[in-house]
Amino acid sequence: MKIRPTQSFDIPGLQKLLDSIELFPGAMLPQMVQSFLSEDDCAEIWLTSELNGKAVGFCYAAPEAQTDGTWNMLAIGVLDCQQGKGVGSAIVEHLEKHLREDGQRLLIVDTSGTDGYLQAREFYRNNGYHEEARIRDFWAAGDDKVVFRKSL
Repeated sequence: MKIRPTQSFDIPGLQKLLDSIELFPGAMLPQMVQSFLSEDDCAEIWLTSELNGKAVGFCYAAPEAQTDGTWNMLAIGVLDCQQGKGVGSAIVEHLEKHLREDGQRLLIVDTSGTDGYLQAREFYRNNGYHEEARIRDFWAAGDDKVVFRKSL
């Protein structure tokens, strides 16, 4: 498995990945990743995990505005058939290492408090993230926003 910055040729495979896991519509991806692919000074980070030439996972992170060294991991996804095999953990570890080497100090991630996101919350806990905050009914009535953090 290889983890590297996302390239334009990754977009079709990542769109299929997104549509299969229903994280967000794959059709949104080209616009989301455009500045990362075209601007030399883009602060965002997009990583792709590749296995046998196929995109099997990705991660997207950006600096938090008006903070000193705080980043937000805004999206992470792994093909269903590769979940539970360490792909997601490897991507997160790669991102953390990059941020740490760049002098960044904190990584946060937001997720839902519903039962459908229990696996996601366990993933973050298993990767050393701690629940820092919970905002009740944030996403919708009965759907809390859960914020995890990890010092780099």
